This record gives sequence, C-alpha cells and structure tokens, in this order.
Amino acid sequence: MDEKIKNYLGLAIIIVLFIFSFIAWKYVDFYSKSIQPSSFRSFSVTADDKVVAIPDVAQFNFSVIVQGGKDIASLQKENTEKTNKAIGFLKSQGINEKDIKTLAYNLEPRYQYYSCLSQTAAPCPPPEIVGYTVTQTIQVKVRDFSKIGEVFSSVIQNGANSTSQLSFTIDDPTQFQNQARVKAIKKAQEKAEVIAQAGGFRLGRLLSIEESGPLQPVYRYGLGGAELSKLGAAPAPTIEPGSQEISVSLSLKYEIE
Repeated sequence: MDEKIKNYLGLAIIIVLFIFSFIAWKYVDFYSKSIQPSSFRSFSVTADDKVVAIPDVAQFNFSVIVQGGKDIASLQKENTEKTNKAIGFLKSQGINEKDIKTLAYNLEPRYQYYSCLSQTAAPCPPPEIVGYTVTQTIQVKVRDFSKIGEVFSSVIQNGANSTSQLSFTIDDPTQFQNQARVKAIKKAQEKAEVIAQAGGFRLGRLLSIEESGPLQPVYRYGLGGAELSKLGAAPAPTIEPGSQEISVSLSLKYEIE
C-alpha cells in the first residue's frame, strides 16, 4: 500500500513539474515577444491616402524699404511712419492684430566703391559708407477671402513698397489629417488581408503603426517680391485659393500566425 502511495505521489510530482515547466515556458515566450516583437515572423504593409480641403487663410509678406543718407534716426522714423500707416490700413480692413507679425527689421549700410587702375602708384581708397537702408518686413494673414485682392494690392498705396509670397493654407489641418489617417489605415488593413490570404497564412497581432508625413503642399500665388509701387494704382487682382491635398502615409506591421 505504501509503495502505491509513493508511486502516485511521484507521478503527481512529475505532472506538477511538467505543468509548471509548461507555464514557465509560455510566460517566457510571451514576455520575449512582448519586448522583442522582431524576434518572431512578421511582415509590413504600407498605404497612403489623402483628402482634399479648401484653404481658409491667405498669407503674404510686405516690406517697407527706406533709403537715405547717414541720418539713421530720420530713416528709422520715416520707415516706422510708413509701416504704421500700412498696418493701420490692414486693421481698417478688419484684420486682427494677432494676424499681423513683424518678420524682420534690418539696418544696412550703402557703400561707394572706387575703381582703381592697377598702374597707379597711389593706394586705392577703401569703400565708403554713403548712406543706409532701413527695411521692415511684415507677415499678414487674411481670413476674409473677399478682401484678399484689395488688401494685397492696396497695401502698396498705404506705406509699403514691396509685397511677396502670397500663399494659401489651412489654419488647423488636424481634422483633415485625421480623416486621411483613417482612410490610410483602412486601406493598409485591406492590403494586409489580401497578402495574408494569398500567402496562405493568418494575420496575427498588429505590432506597430508608423507614419511618415503628413505632407501638406501649399498652393502659392504671388509676384515674387516685385515692387508693386512701380505698377501704379492697378485694379485689385482676382485671387482664387483653389484646393489642397493633405496626404498621409502609414506602415502597419503584423505578426504572422
């Protein structure tokens, strides 16, 4: 009787050890996969998609350029007065202060250079400062598209002497980016299912999602920095914002079962 008990007890111990070993092996296997997903078979699929959105903000730069002699204070005063006049005009058109931003303020010397013949014995005089140029550049955002043409052209008659880099953009593209993400993920999932079916395997866990982008091309319209004051009081141009494509590219990595 005692011998039978010993045999049963030994068998029970063996079974318990086997179960314990199996559980330990599964735990180690699961843990290793969780911290090193690349240690087992996997594959990746990529997909991209896009949404078309209408820009809601027009943006351009204008500059006030004043050249003169060596009286820097008077040049700065003239530049400030012209810039303030241009900004005042913008505000009168309903443009908010937060949409008017100073990008640069530069004070640069202007030189007189001398052409000296190499045969002369006398040394060539160095370049001489004959005056200064003060330039102030302002960035403007226009949210009322019915005023874009008038504001863009009329700011020249109100103190500015150069406008450039008119572009259209979307103030908050987040909602459109999210729409493109949803479409891209759905397309990638469908692509992964087709590959799995053709390859004769089953999709396992989704291991990772990586995004490159989003890319947001900007439709631009402008005169390349030309001094519009030379064009005179021309009629306001008709400017259309068009549309933009906001695209997202995603890569999904799956476990192979």
